[in-house]
Amino acid sequence: MKIFPLLCLLLPAVQCYDQEVLSVSGRKHHLDDSASLKHANRLLRHHPLIDTHNDFPMLLAFDKKGKINNLDIYHLNNSHTDISRIEKGHLMGQFWSVYTECEATDDNQVLAAMESIDAVKRMVQLHPKTFQLVTSTKQFKKAFRNRRVASMMGMEGGQMIGNSMAALRTFYDLGIRYMTLTHNCHLPWVESCCDPNPPPFEKGLGLTEFGKKIVGEMNRLGMMVDISHVAHSTMNAVLDITKAPVLFSHSSSHALCEIERNVPDSVLSRLASSEVDGVVMVNFYNRFVTCGPDATLYDVADHIDHIGKVAGRDKVGIGADYNGIEITPTGLEDVSKYPDLFAELIERGWSDHELVGLAGRNLLRVWKGVERARDALEDELPSEDRLDDF
Repeated sequence: MKIFPLLCLLLPAVQCYDQEVLSVSGRKHHLDDSASLKHANRLLRHHPLIDTHNDFPMLLAFDKKGKINNLDIYHLNNSHTDISRIEKGHLMGQFWSVYTECEATDDNQVLAAMESIDAVKRMVQLHPKTFQLVTSTKQFKKAFRNRRVASMMGMEGGQMIGNSMAALRTFYDLGIRYMTLTHNCHLPWVESCCDPNPPPFEKGLGLTEFGKKIVGEMNRLGMMVDISHVAHSTMNAVLDITKAPVLFSHSSSHALCEIERNVPDSVLSRLASSEVDGVVMVNFYNRFVTCGPDATLYDVADHIDHIGKVAGRDKVGIGADYNGIEITPTGLEDVSKYPDLFAELIERGWSDHELVGLAGRNLLRVWKGVERARDALEDELPSEDRLDDF
């Protein structure tokens, strides 16, 4: 399992969440024959559902040590993800997370990242009737027409590029289409949400000059800049300089759970203003949803509702964090449960148009915007900046 920030684990729920936590037993269940659940299933059969963060590669590359040739991934115990549940949940697009522990400074982070990339690509090759490797919005549309699960990759933590523009470009060539600037550790050029130590530069700066160059090179490449896991100051610093739309690959609302890991209303308002486009993909981890160990599907729906209210319902999506979290909300235990969440939102009055956006269209708009920004920057030469230049 991932190492979660100590503050997130210790912060009392009363400080983070001032609304009543509703239990599943206190609300209507979405029975198999309920009109809302039938509506949700019908909607998701015809429109792509995309989740931007699943840590299944950790199981493949690290738990199984890359020995997946004979692994039955149709039915897996001790996993939130397998093919049978993917099919039940109507998941048609998944960004598989390439993750290494930023605290493991003695490890070969680049090698570990490559092992996860290799595992994802081999999984796709082993199951071509289920998965299709995708690196562009055009390829995504083709995969959806073919009824394959579009399989994209995101890199969770900028430490894996080793402060190297060359490594950043190489990972893009290998298929990485977003990079979370940092995980739970400060880097020499970016401030994290959750590192208890002071950053190696002025706290509150968010990005150094070299960090700004990294963002610029990601814009030039067409790699989405992911500002989950970063400090609030970093979120604002990125919004100040980016030439492309931004991504929060797996974040929740700070107003409902007051940890810096979540997105504050001030940042959501910047997305709403059309100053810069972006999308917040809502995280299902209990401790990011209620700031405590217990959460329900309804609590997750509250986060989606709140982000939709402040930023706009066209600025929200799904980034559940399955297989990277040790506890999940009641009612959202695994990847088969997405329709239940959509059924709840139907009951709250979300329109089909808004739900199609939440499912995937909002993310595809942002991704396409990043591709357009890349095309506009095609005359720029690759960055040759190095950390020690600053």
